[in-house]
Amino acid sequence: MLTNYFQKVRSKYIAPLFFVFFLIPSPSFAAMPVDLTALQTETVDAATPSDGEITSTVTKEKKKDKVQLDQYFFFSLLINLATVILIISFVYYPNYKKMDTIFTFLMFNVVIFLLTYVLNEVKMSMGAAFGLFAVFSMLRYRTAGIGMKDMTYLFLFIALGLVSAIQLEFYELGIIAAIIFVATLILDTKLIMKKEYSNTLRYEKIEMIKPEKREELIQELCTRTGLNIHRVSINEIDFLKDTAMISYYYYD
Repeated sequence: MLTNYFQKVRSKYIAPLFFVFFLIPSPSFAAMPVDLTALQTETVDAATPSDGEITSTVTKEKKKDKVQLDQYFFFSLLINLATVILIISFVYYPNYKKMDTIFTFLMFNVVIFLLTYVLNEVKMSMGAAFGLFAVFSMLRYRTAGIGMKDMTYLFLFIALGLVSAIQLEFYELGIIAAIIFVATLILDTKLIMKKEYSNTLRYEKIEMIKPEKREELIQELCTRTGLNIHRVSINEIDFLKDTAMISYYYYD
């Protein structure tokens, strides 16, 4: 009985009340007419840029997508190459006499300069830039191992090409190039300290490697090599062959 009564009440009164509540607008909203057309027009006008702004934006993007080889490019490249040639001519080649590494130094320097300049001028995605440097970082020497001094000069020339291409002022670039050249000239020449050279040999008189006979060993090596050897170090001892690998150090 009660169940049938509640069903009748719900179908008679509650359903029409919900219908009236949701369909009839409230007095506050009915009393406030809104001009939707005006609102839409204002929104579109505020969000839409003018033709001049669109043209300037497109022009800037087009300019950013082109590499401009202006006078800054050629002057920066000239300062960069001049510094590299000065370091090679006055510091590197007189000390090490290696012609095969000069080509490597020059090409690394020029390629790094061009890559940095292009990446600084052209609008490029971050993924493309990282991919380019990742491919470049995979370069390695698979033949002979490169020495510590050669690796230092290679890093020096790479850094010089990178700094030269980031659009500094000419006087700033000149000051940085001068500092690099002067520092290399002072540290890797005889201006401040003597240059010490080293070499290794296999020594057959194993009884001479004892610490108490070190002076005799140095004198014998000076007689054999004709060099001004001032110290030695024992790298390896082979008791089966009665030999030892010795590093000797001398001044030029």
